[in-house]
Amino acid sequence: MTLIAIDGPAGAGKTTLAAKMMTELALYNSINLIHMDDLYSGWSNPLNEDLSLTLSRIVEAFASQKEFTVSIFNWSTNAFDSSLTFEPSEILIIEGVGAGQKTVRDAGAILYWLDVEPEIGLARVLNRDGFDIQTQMRQWQVDQDEHFERDATRTFANHILTS
Repeated sequence: MTLIAIDGPAGAGKTTLAAKMMTELALYNSINLIHMDDLYSGWSNPLNEDLSLTLSRIVEAFASQKEFTVSIFNWSTNAFDSSLTFEPSEILIIEGVGAGQKTVRDAGAILYWLDVEPEIGLARVLNRDGFDIQTQMRQWQVDQDEHFERDATRTFANHILTS
């Protein structure tokens, strides 16, 4: 079993890397991919203790090879209004801001960190998701930087990539 976490600032290319890894690894392995965007509880205090508890539950289920279900956040309705169930797999990839936090590292994850300049990352996100979220994204950058500082995520990365 292999646990992979792909972390780094918004707009660094984490989702793109995860998709490429999944395509390659799925040729010979059962694999699940979890997007952190589905787990956040919205814009306000997204990298909180509840998120860490959710990640702990996910990695515990993966390590035990048990089915698990996660609630999915709907950004349009600003609520958790659906869920996804994951069957046991040989590989689990968790990608997104906060994917490489301590609880995931402690579960033995291989941590990929992607670097990006803040303004480039912001531009990528706004081009992808719309300029109407610019205010929220600027606050997100502050929140993610505080999280990364507290968690020392980059320091523990097994692989550091620059986009």
